[in-house]
Amino acid sequence: MDYIAVIGIAVGLAMDAFAVSVTNGAIVKNFKPSFAIKIAAAFGIFQFMMPVIGWIVGKAGQQLIESVDHYIAFILLLLIGGNMLIEAIKDRIKEYKGEEVQKKDNKTATSTKTLLLMAVATSIDALATGVILPSAVGASTIMLMLVAVLMIGVITFVISFAGVYLGKKFGSLLSNKAEILGGIVLIGIGTKILIEHLFFM
Repeated sequence: MDYIAVIGIAVGLAMDAFAVSVTNGAIVKNFKPSFAIKIAAAFGIFQFMMPVIGWIVGKAGQQLIESVDHYIAFILLLLIGGNMLIEAIKDRIKEYKGEEVQKKDNKTATSTKTLLLMAVATSIDALATGVILPSAVGASTIMLMLVAVLMIGVITFVISFAGVYLGKKFGSLLSNKAEILGGIVLIGIGTKILIEHLFFM
């Protein structure tokens, strides 16, 4: 098996998860390491699961997956990013009026439901990748395929974990603008995914 190819694919697939992890790190106020682990684990697990599902579905489902995956990712990230923007704008209005704004801790900044939606949205590309992964990296047996997807999951975990900490660092610099920027970033990622699939694939 071509392990270098697996690493390259894993890093490529993890880039959207990394950007979303940075966003999550930026918006949380009372940061704890468990928050970074939660974010990274969600993204890592889904990046592991999606290629497996794609592999099981196989060539028969490839066309269906590729025809809808970008729309699903775009809609999910648009909804999450849009909601984040709306909440941030509401908070700014409250601040302008002199009202107290509730700070988001590591439990309220990203709910489990929102986290799962983000994990799905950022791992949908991996679903289609699972179809061609065995031939792309030479994973000729079930064991090699499992090693490949495990590597993808672990690499995504590490990259996402680092992303949360990077976001935390930049979040403190951005202060109250972090959530607004985060919403814009999520919408931007969704738009990028949509444009790439519609015009460049």
